[in-house]
Amino acid sequence: MPLNFINQPPANGKPPQHLLIALHGWGADQQDLTVLAPMLQLGEDYQFVFPNAPFDHPQVPGGRAWYALERSDPEGLETSHQLLRQLVLGLVAETQVPLSQTILLGFSQGGAMTLDVGNQLPLKALCCLSGYPHSPLQITANTPPPVLLVHGRHDPVVPLSEAQRAKQELEALGSAVNYHELAMGHEIPTEAIALTRQFIQGLG
Repeated sequence: MPLNFINQPPANGKPPQHLLIALHGWGADQQDLTVLAPMLQLGEDYQFVFPNAPFDHPQVPGGRAWYALERSDPEGLETSHQLLRQLVLGLVAETQVPLSQTILLGFSQGGAMTLDVGNQLPLKALCCLSGYPHSPLQITANTPPPVLLVHGRHDPVVPLSEAQRAKQELEALGSAVNYHELAMGHEIPTEAIALTRQFIQGLG
């Protein structure tokens, strides 16, 4: 089954020129990151899409998961990879916004999904907030998309070392990495949103 998602078309009522797809974390749902759309202040020609992860969370009623974190093997990961890739390509076909103007953003487990799928497509950029890499990271896009990594120095859920490892692996594979460590936990504070806005606006 295709992924369900919340769609926020451009505020100007015209066809979108840019597409941003935001992936929630483990136990959240498609509503979780919708507040980012107005806070990012990216302009009226952006279309925002907030997908729902395909699996029920094992502990949070109504929560969703991209794959099983409670197991030693990440059950569901390949299915989510395929469904997310289908969603991205389907949105590109539907909106006529090219991959080169499409940004994938993810928080926590959604950040891991962003790194996995985003590096397989010639996207405009990837934004991984409090996320982590699956090893080994692989890049199949001819030109790796630039990557924003933002992580908390006091994150009790995903250790800071995971972001540092992602930076090292991405740079070794030829990615341009914009890396920030903040005095925060496992969250998306206004400082992280401001860094994300600056990164995206700086892409041109």
